[in-house]
Amino acid sequence: MNIDRIVLAFAGFAILLSVVLSQFHHPYWLYFTAFVGINLLQSAFTGFCPLAMILKKLGKSSGTAFS
Repeated sequence: MNIDRIVLAFAGFAILLSVVLSQFHHPYWLYFTAFVGINLLQSAFTGFCPLAMILKKLGKSSGTAFS
């Protein structure tokens, strides 16, 4: 898997997990959902993604979005 797919999979997992936690634990988990969504939106325009930078340093292959 390349960096693009890992970032998208991680974001999807984080959003689903935080929604479930907001229903069963505390509604403040929705702030984490908003944070992930805002980070995805800004990375679409700027190309800056902290997770992509970490994965690149770990040696994962680049995709087309985060090169």
